[in-house]
Amino acid sequence: MASEPLVINERIVIAGWELTEQFVLAGGPGGQNVNKVATAVQLFFNAAGSPALSERIKTNALKLAGRRASKDGVILIEAARFRSQERNRDDARERLRELILKAAEPPAPPRRKTKPSKGAIERRLKEKSGRSEVKRMRGRPDNE
Repeated sequence: MASEPLVINERIVIAGWELTEQFVLAGGPGGQNVNKVATAVQLFFNAAGSPALSERIKTNALKLAGRRASKDGVILIEAARFRSQERNRDDARERLRELILKAAEPPAPPRRKTKPSKGAIERRLKEKSGRSEVKRMRGRPDNE
């Protein structure tokens, strides 16, 4: 269990009891240490059942997590980038923080439909007829 809370921003703080960590053996560099010490971290966060997140942030976070989220709404973040357990733990927590920050961003404003200007329409049609003329000239000459 992770004991200290994870501060996302001034309004969102995930309590320590909501985060579960599991340490597993990691591959990669590290020499004999890799075979003896569980340095990789699996951080579990039940986003669907978290009281710290609003419904909009929960759905966005699960959508952004993609394959890292289970059907139950639990997000799994694996960190094995570093050789030490503590640095991997900090890396996993930081990646979860970034994911939730991205999910908390306000939605983009709706797109406003616009029409092309008359000048743009004329330029497009003139270019089309020019290309048509070039391609027509590539054909066989008329036998007149």
